[in-house]
Amino acid sequence: MSLLRQQGPVVAPPRAAPAEGRGIRAAGDKRGRRTQGLSTRTRHKGMGLLLIAPFTLLFLAFLVAPLTYAFWLSLRTSTLVGGDHFSWFANYKETFTDPHFLSGVRRVAVFGLVQIPVMLGLALLGALIIDEVTSRLAKVFRMTLFMPYAVPAVIGALMWGFLYSPTFGPVHSLSDALGLGKVDLLGHSLMLTSLGNIVTWQWTGYNMIVLYAALQGLPREVYEAAKLDGAGQIQTALRIKIPMISSALVLTLMFTIIGTLQFFTEPRVLEPTASSVITPDYTPNLYAYTLAFQYSEFNYSAAISFSLGAVVFIGSYLFLFAARKRSGLK
Repeated sequence: MSLLRQQGPVVAPPRAAPAEGRGIRAAGDKRGRRTQGLSTRTRHKGMGLLLIAPFTLLFLAFLVAPLTYAFWLSLRTSTLVGGDHFSWFANYKETFTDPHFLSGVRRVAVFGLVQIPVMLGLALLGALIIDEVTSRLAKVFRMTLFMPYAVPAVIGALMWGFLYSPTFGPVHSLSDALGLGKVDLLGHSLMLTSLGNIVTWQWTGYNMIVLYAALQGLPREVYEAAKLDGAGQIQTALRIKIPMISSALVLTLMFTIIGTLQFFTEPRVLEPTASSVITPDYTPNLYAYTLAFQYSEFNYSAAISFSLGAVVFIGSYLFLFAARKRSGLK
């Protein structure tokens, strides 16, 4: 018997898969996992875009589009003789040389220099008081001061216009009954004071809540350490609390400055009652409103609005740049 027959049939060893086939299969698996991961990320991204789509559409339709159209109007001039033509920045040049616009800016600046420190001082004092008081009285005091902010500005101005009225207002009648004479709160000498009282009444509670929230975020261990060192409540407030909420103070001050430069609602509501004092150019916003809706000068009115916006933006940026080192803002 031959040697081959004794050993039996020879079984061929299993043939290994070609290296090329394994590479194709491995590459296919990786591509499948990559495609699956990419599709998951794409779905998540698409869902995020779908969720913000309503806000984006409203933002574009009611803010971006009107601002773009207003800016386009500000670059044009429309006259009966020359018609409607593109004048570039001629309206802006006229704005910063217009005595009515400049007088309104000066009046608002004087108003802010007096009213803003008074309002923020009262707001800070109220926040410090309710931060110390822990009884139910603090909740009542907090809600009472915040309540005027919940009243719409138009309704608040109408209410104060009734109180200021020299014909049927209770303030005028009370002063006359007390023998103080006739106090014309809507006259030339007291108009800014009356407007400042309205704004202070309405916005002090809002700023107080912002500052109070900042005080609530401070660590209480600092107060306990100050008390152990013998510091009283006034020293703790002046040397610890106020410096530690400087960022909140800066933010409230910045928002107040922006709101003051855009002063419009209160003088517009009181204008029919005191038309001899509140003239159409009493504030820059009131001047732009009068030009647009009473004299149909939409191009120049748009230029005034954007000029005021530029003043507000530059002033706010300079203020933040000057105060960021002290306040800790970045």
